[in-house]
Amino acid sequence: MKRFICLVMFVHLMTTPCHARPGEIDTGAKDQTSLFVTIYNQDMALVKEKRAVVLPGGESTLAFRDVSGRIIPETALLKSKGLRVVEQNFEFDLLSPESLLEKFTGKTVELIKTHPETGRETRLTATVLATQNGVVLETPTGIETGIPGRLLFPHIPDNLRTSPTLTMTVLNSAPQSRELELSYLTRGLTWRADYVAELNPDDDRLNLKAWVTLTNTSRTDYLDATLQLVAGDIHLAPREQRNRAMPMMMTSVEADGGFAQEEMFEYHLYTLERKTTLKNNQTKQVALLQAENVPCTKAYRIDGQGYYFSRSMGPDGENPKVQVLLHLENEKKNNLGMPLPKGVIRVYKQDSQGMLQFAGEDHMDHTPDKGALKLTLGNAFDITAEKKQTDFKKLSTSSKDAFRYQSAYEIKISNAKAIPVTVTVSEPVPGDWRITRQSHPHTKAASNRAQWQISVPARGEATLGYTAQTK
Repeated sequence: MKRFICLVMFVHLMTTPCHARPGEIDTGAKDQTSLFVTIYNQDMALVKEKRAVVLPGGESTLAFRDVSGRIIPETALLKSKGLRVVEQNFEFDLLSPESLLEKFTGKTVELIKTHPETGRETRLTATVLATQNGVVLETPTGIETGIPGRLLFPHIPDNLRTSPTLTMTVLNSAPQSRELELSYLTRGLTWRADYVAELNPDDDRLNLKAWVTLTNTSRTDYLDATLQLVAGDIHLAPREQRNRAMPMMMTSVEADGGFAQEEMFEYHLYTLERKTTLKNNQTKQVALLQAENVPCTKAYRIDGQGYYFSRSMGPDGENPKVQVLLHLENEKKNNLGMPLPKGVIRVYKQDSQGMLQFAGEDHMDHTPDKGALKLTLGNAFDITAEKKQTDFKKLSTSSKDAFRYQSAYEIKISNAKAIPVTVTVSEPVPGDWRITRQSHPHTKAASNRAQWQISVPARGEATLGYTAQTK
């Protein structure tokens, strides 16, 4: 069936050239004089283009080809001095072997059969009866399916287009060449920031490089476009979820000028300082920034659970993981200091042989100038912890304002490294609470969080003990 349909399409296109429809003025990418594409974080883009088109006076129909196949038609806006739009349509019923057959259901085509031995061709008039799960034809010799031949179509139906087309009925004040400004919103254009960081041997400095990853699944190409990116979360009205095509090709471009950044409303706008081409079903990477010798701090943390404080944990206890974190400040003095769009940051480090190894990754949110980055890269191998509940009881009280539970805990932290480390123990304590006994002083990091800084010697261990009352 697939092979048959391909033959059908081949014969038709070879015999019927595709021109603009009678009465339409056809305009495509060849008429573009400028193209601007602004892409947002949320599968949304604004396309702005100018085209030079010769128009007659009075009413005419413009057929804009080479627009996005995922255009939001109601957002289209055409501007030109002396021109008024009275009607517009987005036509996305595209020419294909399947759609061509469907449009000729109940109509007459020509069936061409070739004799397998002599090669002699026989032509028959046939009526297309059905196209579901195969083609059914009625010929003078009977009803046929699975046809070993070709079909010849007399024309392309008026309701089929060779590419997504935006048609507009316009009133023109005078016949002349006009510069048409067309803008519209579209789905299918997305971008994200991807960061690559390489740590130095002491884990206190890193080199950071950021790429902008662009993906085009809008079913059209954007040639030689001025590209702008908006970082920020704009509000969009809810919409029905649709399937997205997967990107088919990936290219990488090292941008000489990179992106120029500026504030725009409550967002940040990045403009690529040279023109670029975004092809359909393509993923492209363009350099955003490069920073050398950025100071950073490695930290270790143990996170607890809030439900510990209102029930017994049992005799076995648990072994909480010790997380490895990386902190850095987005400041000019640290060789950064530009607003960083959200994305994924991947951290690498060289081993003793000079080979680069993957150390972990984390998502980062939009980070303004002078903002802080706190990345969780994984769990420490040489730093382990054991936690057990040493006491739990419900406090007997008749007052509803009194503390109702008392829990005591012991956390032993072991360090197999040859250097001392400091581990932050962070306990989320629910409701009203107070620490009545502790082996190390705590800080109240938030209304529901107590934290301890525990110094653990090289190849040694340290134990935190505390008692909390909650209600």
